[in-house]
Amino acid sequence: MAFRKYWPTASPLLLYLILALPPLAAFADPEPLQDFCVADLNKPGQSGNGFPCKLVSNVTVDDFVSKRLSHRGNTSNPLGSKVTAGNVLSFPGLNTLGISMNRVDLDIGGLNPPHSHPRASEMVLVVKGQILVAFVSTSNVLYSKVLGPGELFVIPRGLVHFQQNVGKGKASAVTAFNSQLPGVVLASTSLFGAQPSIPDQVLAKAFRIDRGFVKEIRSKFGS
Repeated sequence: MAFRKYWPTASPLLLYLILALPPLAAFADPEPLQDFCVADLNKPGQSGNGFPCKLVSNVTVDDFVSKRLSHRGNTSNPLGSKVTAGNVLSFPGLNTLGISMNRVDLDIGGLNPPHSHPRASEMVLVVKGQILVAFVSTSNVLYSKVLGPGELFVIPRGLVHFQQNVGKGKASAVTAFNSQLPGVVLASTSLFGAQPSIPDQVLAKAFRIDRGFVKEIRSKFGS
């Protein structure tokens, strides 16, 4: 009775909100319906919430254990760095849990080059050495700090960031993400190593350099 009394005087905005509530609720994140969902990477397809589940009868304790980050990565490359990913693709027990970790190993002067993670924020824990950690905000402000063992640095989701060893010895860090598969966009590789290639004139104008310089840079990325 009260609803009928006040309905005729309701504002158009209120009526819109009332009508919109059911669709909005339908798009809310669902509550987990199982204890775990170990990924079966052999089954085709991936849903919005992860990979198909392995049959519970086939799950063992080993599905929840990984030695992926236990060994130092091979840093014998031009960047002097190696990122070892501990995401759902290498650790299927992470499926649907929304977490993952990487190991970052850096030689003296080694660089984990500017990149971003479109699907996750990141926390960096320095394990060994002195590492410069930094990110750039959407206002083009650089936030940077040299960290030592045990120190943490948080990088907001989607922002360009990097790590570099600025110490006198080898360095390493562990990075944690609030996604089972954070994704990575390497700025240099995305721009100069894309397939098919970004047109030379686009890169030349964006970086205010001539096309010959674009071709020279592109040659370093194999495209």
